[in-house]
Amino acid sequence: MAGVEPLAPRRLWRAILLATLLLTPGYWSLVAGLVSVGSDADDAPLAAPYIAFGLALIPFVFVALAFLSEHPRAPAAVVKAMVLTLVVGIPVSALAADAVTGLVAGLGAGGIVALRADGDHATKRRVIAVLLATVGIAVLVRIAPEVALLLTPVLPFTALGLADQLGEPSSDLPNSR
Repeated sequence: MAGVEPLAPRRLWRAILLATLLLTPGYWSLVAGLVSVGSDADDAPLAAPYIAFGLALIPFVFVALAFLSEHPRAPAAVVKAMVLTLVVGIPVSALAADAVTGLVAGLGAGGIVALRADGDHATKRRVIAVLLATVGIAVLVRIAPEVALLLTPVLPFTALGLADQLGEPSSDLPNSR
């Protein structure tokens, strides 16, 4: 973006950390609701309040991510993030036959547009990072589901931050000729 100072790594990671912290209770609420839906127990709690609370927090997660990363068009980015979360997350959940993989894919896809991007190739790196996180969690759900449940809220936005950080040329390295 012309005329805009690049986002400092500290601000990038602060936005990611706060969005992840905001996502975590929503994620656990969604998981509790989904477990309740799948339960055959007569005394299982109602799933609707848990699912509603979890889904209600997601827009605020993207608001935090967009505004804290100083996205130049933050409101529009939040709306696009919400749409992408649904468009990507629902089919991936259906394809993977688990909700966790769809959450990583959907939230990661939404995060791609909500998190301010500095540089021309940031989107491509971010898509690859979300794809790797999604495949990784899909495998982990089958191998170690407990670990996958714990890692899920951390993966989508951390993958984006790592893609941005690893994709930037290091200013510490001398120019090679």
